[in-house]
Amino acid sequence: MSDALVIASQDGPVLTLTLNRPAALNSFTGAMHEQLRAALEAAAADAGVRCVVLTGAGRGFCAGQDLADPMVAPAAPGEPARDLSVAITTHYTPLVQRLKSMPVPVIAAVNGVAAGAGANLALNCDFVIAGQSASFIQAFARIGLVPDTGGTWLLPRIVGRARALGLAMLGDKLPAAEAERIGLIWKCVDDAALAGEAASLALRLAAMPVKALAATRAAIDDAQQLTLDEALAMEAALQSQLGSAHDYLEGVAAFGAKRAPVFTDR
Repeated sequence: MSDALVIASQDGPVLTLTLNRPAALNSFTGAMHEQLRAALEAAAADAGVRCVVLTGAGRGFCAGQDLADPMVAPAAPGEPARDLSVAITTHYTPLVQRLKSMPVPVIAAVNGVAAGAGANLALNCDFVIAGQSASFIQAFARIGLVPDTGGTWLLPRIVGRARALGLAMLGDKLPAAEAERIGLIWKCVDDAALAGEAASLALRLAAMPVKALAATRAAIDDAQQLTLDEALAMEAALQSQLGSAHDYLEGVAAFGAKRAPVFTDR
């Protein structure tokens, strides 16, 4: 296994980023944050990447923040208390913002536990596919904190206020099959099928008009803060932009010619 904390491997238009601290269930350190952000920035700038898959090495996806990391470890007696907002604003906020602004779709392939910030890292991706043995845990309340990494914004929008409060306040382990049932994730599959399912979905998305898919993500998220009239105006503005792009013209031409379209916009 590579010494890199994030391993990047590309297969055609699909880039897979693997969190690589398996002995620590891929929990976050400052160094791993920096490598993941750099890998995402490189993917965003690479025209050859049309879909990103995020997964974890070993038996877990991501157990959240490594509490031994100097940025968050409790201060020694007599020293000033650690300001956890520094870690949030330095690492987690820009990570969420980068995921939400990626010019291509992002899939989380969740193997094993996704806890705390690791759970919300997955939920910030466009699709979450989880193995049958995977689980999601909003572990923050167990150590006296609130959900971060966008959790307070995501959870009620995905599963409603009642379930969001239950998940966040109780911190119970949510099995992948139940996460699918309540609509928290896209799909739960057999563990042995996880990599194949993620790869198949990634290739399907990569062949689609990814510029329009990225705009769809942004529009759906933005519309949650808009009135209906504002959402209608936003839709009109987006259609105006996309309607003059190559992919729209190619899609219409391919439909008329009864052939497969070749989308290239990004």
